[in-house]
Amino acid sequence: MYKQFRQQLITLLPALALIIMLPSCGGLGKMEKTLEDLNVKVSPDHLVLRGDQVEITITGTFPAKYFHKKAILEVTPVLVWEGGESAFRTQGFQGEDAAGNHDVVPFAVGKRFNYSASVDFQDAMEDVAHLELRIKGTLGNKSVDFAPVELGHGVITTQNLLVSDDRFILAEDAFQRVVSHTQNAEINYDYNSSAVKRGEFRDEDIKELGEFLVFAAANDSVVLNGTAVSAFASPEGEMAMNSELALERAVSANKAVARMLRRVGISVENVEAFYGNDPKGEDWAGFKTLMNASEIADKALILRVLSMYTDDTRREEEIRNISKTYKVIEDEILPQLRRSQIELNYEIEGYTDAELVALCNSNPGSLTIEEVLYGATLIEGAEAKLTVYQAGAAAHAGDWRAFNNAGVCLMDLGRMNQAAEQFEAARALQADAVVMNNLGAIARMRGDLSGATSLLGAASAAGDDVRYNKALVQVQQGNYSGAVSNMSGQNTANAALAKLLNGDANGAKTTMDNAGDDSAVATYISAIIAAHLGDNAGADSYRDAAVEKDSSLARKAKADLEFEH
Repeated sequence: MYKQFRQQLITLLPALALIIMLPSCGGLGKMEKTLEDLNVKVSPDHLVLRGDQVEITITGTFPAKYFHKKAILEVTPVLVWEGGESAFRTQGFQGEDAAGNHDVVPFAVGKRFNYSASVDFQDAMEDVAHLELRIKGTLGNKSVDFAPVELGHGVITTQNLLVSDDRFILAEDAFQRVVSHTQNAEINYDYNSSAVKRGEFRDEDIKELGEFLVFAAANDSVVLNGTAVSAFASPEGEMAMNSELALERAVSANKAVARMLRRVGISVENVEAFYGNDPKGEDWAGFKTLMNASEIADKALILRVLSMYTDDTRREEEIRNISKTYKVIEDEILPQLRRSQIELNYEIEGYTDAELVALCNSNPGSLTIEEVLYGATLIEGAEAKLTVYQAGAAAHAGDWRAFNNAGVCLMDLGRMNQAAEQFEAARALQADAVVMNNLGAIARMRGDLSGATSLLGAASAAGDDVRYNKALVQVQQGNYSGAVSNMSGQNTANAALAKLLNGDANGAKTTMDNAGDDSAVATYISAIIAAHLGDNAGADSYRDAAVEKDSSLARKAKADLEFEH
């Protein structure tokens, strides 16, 4: 019996030694009891949502002679809430004689530690979760779980007060009330003549001019401003005579136009101002152009020889001589240079605003795309505007702008999925920066921050509204300084929120004071700003006002750690 007891005692001695050692000097028991000597601190005091992460930094110091040489501590911060928990990364520490791959803490001098980690945010963490430190100690082949140490409570989610005020951009119109036009025609003349031949009135361009004048006479929207007649002579005649001949041809061309105006019943009040004569003299430049375009074999040589003569009279003589040799010059090239070029300048006055509104309401499909885009801006109400843009998109299916603007109206009506379809239709026609902005805003609202970043990056040319939309994404990503930069000069609740999150409560207050936003969320943000500035009475007043405006904020306001004071 004694031998059996002695054998059992020998077997149990190692375990008994460990049991005795745990609470003894330097064992796990003492390490647990003196945890407060580590001076553990958590930053921030209350955990804060940043982007989609909850981040913590824990600092402290293992004092000299605290860490048992063979001990191992595995430390895990854990966020705990009713019905769930989320563990941060585990950090291991070990004594200088322990077997393992953790951070070594010298027994004699101790060691300072700095731990940083993050976990994905979950809605249940907000305000009510508490942070505890769980430590598992190991010495030899025995392990002990220390009593959890509570380090803080709650997760502040002020970032989530961001409101969806994404900026959707309308495509601009190029509508012009008065549009300038020119009707062109040409009259050709015989050699040394300024008389307008009857056959000229049978030429297609002169007939088109006549048809236009009939149209102008019948439409008050057409305003004739006058003519500009450039007249020329062929360069084989004498210089002085050619100059006079060009003037006579300009006058005769204008007389021909005057006759055509009288036939359709259009009178000209200021004749001198209406008819413009611009005689050009002999057309040496035109001669060179026609020669170069001809099939004359020696054209390059002919032009080179003629260009050698700086004296106009000598060159005219040589042209006459060459023309006798090359009949094509005399028969085909020179006759084309004896001409008057008529430009009849006129304006067409478009619909008045009242007329455009009436057509937008009755027959928007009959309007040009520019009239559609401009006319819709004169219409009240998103539904009515949408009807005009949809008619414009149907009538001008190749233009992306009506599709885009229909999408903006649908966003105003809260029909995001249909708006997205319109923006995609616009992008299929042209990936304009305006369209990319609008698609980027929808991507953000749907929670696709990566897609929103890419789309908005391609939309920079669309202006400051794109920068604002980028800032909304940056707030959700936790890039508060970037958001503040992109919202520079903006006075909105979101701009104030970005400054607040970036640590500038005074700047946030100034922005909010200038925002003119009386919404419940804006008022709630003002309450948090006041709390950050130490204005507890102001914080309570704003918070109560926000809850009065929107009772759904009551639960948050009651638990929000921003108001701990």
